Amino acid sequence: MEVLMSVVIGILFAAATYLMLSKSLIRVIVGTGLLSHGAHLLLLTMGGLKQGAPPLLGEDASAYVDPLPQALILTAIVISFGVTSFMLVLAYRAYQELGTDNMDQLRGNDSNE
Repeated sequence: MEVLMSVVIGILFAAATYLMLSKSLIRVIVGTGLLSHGAHLLLLTMGGLKQGAPPLLGEDASAYVDPLPQALILTAIVISFGVTSFMLVLAYRAYQELGTDNMDQLRGNDSNE
């Protein structure tokens, strides 16, 4: 299962890199979202994909599943949601003011020269 998750993480990172290198601001935002999802899966995979009981007192200590990666992923999901929503509002406002989401036109460069 770890090999399959590693392949999925690699595909997400590759797609995110491709999208983040494009000129469209919306594609950059989608790329950062994919990158954050890939990082979440990476944290989950590196924590170990095993089945076991929740860590409760009074039970066998060898059958526990480590709750730390899940807590880190929940925190990362909240942070990435906040960053993504901020970037979407920023892109919408830039589109309202400038009428484009092309990165070259946002910088003020003419691509015709």
